[in-house]
Amino acid sequence: MSGIDAEVFGGRMPSGAGDFAIETHGITPIPAENRFGRPWRLAGVWFAPNLTMTAVFTGTLGATLGLGFTTGFVIALIGTVVGSLPVAWLSTWGPRTGTGQLPLARLPFGRGVVLPGLVQWLGSIAWDALVGLFGGEALAQLTGLPFWAAVLVVLVLQCTLGVFGYAVIHRVQAVMSVVLVVAFVALAVKVVLDHPITFTDSATGGDFAGAVVLFSTITLSLAISWAPYASDFSRYLPASTRPSGVFWFTLLGLTASYALGEGIGLALGSALGDQTAAGVSTLLGGGVLGAVALLVIALAAVSSNAMNDYSGSLALQTVGVRVRRPVSAVVVTVLAFALILWMHTGDLAAKFQNVLLVVSYWIPPFLGVVVPDWLRRRRGGREIDVLAELQRPVRGWAALVAFVVGFAAAVPFMNTTVYTGPVAAALHGADLAYYAGFVVSLVAYTLLRGRRPVDLQ
Repeated sequence: MSGIDAEVFGGRMPSGAGDFAIETHGITPIPAENRFGRPWRLAGVWFAPNLTMTAVFTGTLGATLGLGFTTGFVIALIGTVVGSLPVAWLSTWGPRTGTGQLPLARLPFGRGVVLPGLVQWLGSIAWDALVGLFGGEALAQLTGLPFWAAVLVVLVLQCTLGVFGYAVIHRVQAVMSVVLVVAFVALAVKVVLDHPITFTDSATGGDFAGAVVLFSTITLSLAISWAPYASDFSRYLPASTRPSGVFWFTLLGLTASYALGEGIGLALGSALGDQTAAGVSTLLGGGVLGAVALLVIALAAVSSNAMNDYSGSLALQTVGVRVRRPVSAVVVTVLAFALILWMHTGDLAAKFQNVLLVVSYWIPPFLGVVVPDWLRRRRGGREIDVLAELQRPVRGWAALVAFVVGFAAAVPFMNTTVYTGPVAAALHGADLAYYAGFVVSLVAYTLLRGRRPVDLQ
């Protein structure tokens, strides 16, 4: 047994895009006869979960750092594209292998995949909290429920989608993409017409340069956070699917959603404050329009977190926990509840920025391992049979060491309100940790792994 083909990791698979029965199938590769779908559906899959108040609030951080709208929007767009490119490329691995992203990491990591798997699992809980916080706040504002009760409703709904799985998530995201486009475009128009937008940068000199780098890192971190999820939502696509279609539709969905959400946040600046959902309702004049906005915010949180629960369930199986995928999706949701309540206790901006950065710092060192490993295995256009590859001996220590060394190298470059590394402090808060972590991990893995072909391992 290779570890991912155990019976508990298999189960029922959807038979097509309209099959909405519960998907019990876990991390075992999807057989060719069970593949279906077209790559254009990925545009909606990646658009809907990212056009949320999390993106809007990320945009407000640019204004907090002293960036005007024009500068902030250009920097946000650059950071988003840079962070989205790895996700789009990793998505192309799904049709080629029929396998989710963390299960694929077993190829270079072997048993050492437990470390990135656990980090990813904890990260999915943190993302549940980042997004669910705003959904719970919106539902509480709309219905008058206590915040904790509103959060519970949001979590139950998202968990239900996560339990039903791949086909249901794809369909819901398609519907939500249409709803969210209409709602957020209306919000954008309202903001432009009724709210003064600051175009002048208040930060100057070294502080301005530091703010530019930090904001680009924040927006990059939001997009690249999907990298360990990428092929989870393309693994059912047929192996004959053109990689270019998968790449461009994924990139389009991510970039368009973040550009719209973060652009609105930049335009609003500090007008939303910490009570973002209530702030949006107020900006829209309350009443029916404000109530619809609150409902949309809550629904957007549900659709986004369904993906966190789904990928979190695959990550938990990847580390070797032998529970059915729907059960592990429930576990992720339950643990997110406590984190949401903590984030809601005050100082949201600082906590939001810290969680946003910290939960993604590990991803570039992870990419520094899986990217060169994939290129080495694909050398000469060679196809990858995941189960067959996992029967070979794996020198997982090289991947594990490179991953840890890459993360350690990133520490001096980090900038959060909890810890600011010496390099970041010297650079007026500029956070270069993502770049340092990727480069060091990539170099370390290449040196430790050597240049021998896969067949000679």
